Amino acid sequence: MLGILVNGTLATAKLMGGILGNSYALIADAVESMTDIFSSFVVWRGLSVAIQPPDSDHPYGHGKAEPLAASFVSLTLLAAALGIAVQAIREILTPHLVPKPFTIWLLLAVVVIKESLFRFVFRVGIQAASSVVRADAWHHRSDAITSAAAGIGIGIALWGGKGYESADDWAALFASGFIAWSGIRLLRPAVDELMDASPSEEMQTDIAAIALKCHGVLAVEKVLARKTGFVYWVDMHLEVPKDMTVEEAHTVAHAVKDSIRQQLPQITEVSIHVEPYPQRHSQPSAIDRKAFQGR
Repeated sequence: MLGILVNGTLATAKLMGGILGNSYALIADAVESMTDIFSSFVVWRGLSVAIQPPDSDHPYGHGKAEPLAASFVSLTLLAAALGIAVQAIREILTPHLVPKPFTIWLLLAVVVIKESLFRFVFRVGIQAASSVVRADAWHHRSDAITSAAAGIGIGIALWGGKGYESADDWAALFASGFIAWSGIRLLRPAVDELMDASPSEEMQTDIAAIALKCHGVLAVEKVLARKTGFVYWVDMHLEVPKDMTVEEAHTVAHAVKDSIRQQLPQITEVSIHVEPYPQRHSQPSAIDRKAFQGR
């Protein structure tokens, strides 16, 4: 909501300043802020859906709405970059007036506000482990970068005078490249999450370590994990003494599940498959208690 309010105010100010100040870079900046408003609404809606609890139609929850929204936000960045680049090239090829000096001060204010907003929103995204909030934060930083580039371009145009009128258009073209890079950079983790990519190796090692500390677990054959929205779902294969009863193995599995969820709160569900130890056909990557202690 804060981002929508700030972007709405800045978009209006930049659009009016660009029109009155003869600066396409400022107009392009205003357009980018308008896309930020739209993307922020997408972020808000994506988060609203992602936090809904599981139901009969979605037993694994609605967490995928979060990376879906992040993908959409990233694609809007790419679309905005393309639109700004095309229009900047047109402006470079079209003779026009030098931007007016007051536009530099307007852009300076925009850079300070948007960079501050980026830092705040990105910190929230890190705390919430949210790819879509981080993507929204980068929208704010891309706005700060385009404003800084536009300010440099306008400064060059004012300093150079006749013949340098298109300097701010070149700045807008440069900024479009940065926006496109940001879009690609943010799209990859969102797509990875949609494709159920594995989390970091460190997290998988931590899960295995917690399991091996539980009484009755002799080896961890495999750990499979995937992120769904703000939480992780884990599938594990544990090896226990082959003379254990079903009831005892069930108790061990529950102890492992409870311990993992307690020590790693971001993991919401753990499904465990129990096997007798040693497994004749165990995976080469299996970690047993002795091997782990040896590390």
